[in-house]
Amino acid sequence: MSTPTHTRIRMFNTKETYPNQSLDNDLCQAVRAGNTVYVRGQVGTDFDGKLVGLGDPRAQTEQAMRNVKQLLEEAGSDLSHIVKTTTYLIDPRYREPVYQEVGKWLKGVFPISTGLVVSALGQPQWLMEIDVIAVIPE
Repeated sequence: MSTPTHTRIRMFNTKETYPNQSLDNDLCQAVRAGNTVYVRGQVGTDFDGKLVGLGDPRAQTEQAMRNVKQLLEEAGSDLSHIVKTTTYLIDPRYREPVYQEVGKWLKGVFPISTGLVVSALGQPQWLMEIDVIAVIPE
């Protein structure tokens, strides 16, 4: 393999993340490529693997956004430089609490946004997931 021209942030293996599944994939939480940061889908689980907000989409969203903020800062960016969000919900009734919470974190940012309702996420206790793309200011 050639030397990467990007930085991988918080690398991990899915054996630890999904112990209830037979997975063995090497991933990372974010990638900084040039002046762009791609953040992996974040859920209501902190970086120690603790679920926050069992059954509470707003609390899970708050934790997911806390994760996004931390990852962007580790990559040299911040929430104000998000250009795109993609939000996944397992129930359309969660739209208001999830989007209200995201809106608190992104007030005045004006990213483009895609929202999807899906039948399930990677773990049954996850009610929402959000991934983002941001830039690093010059």
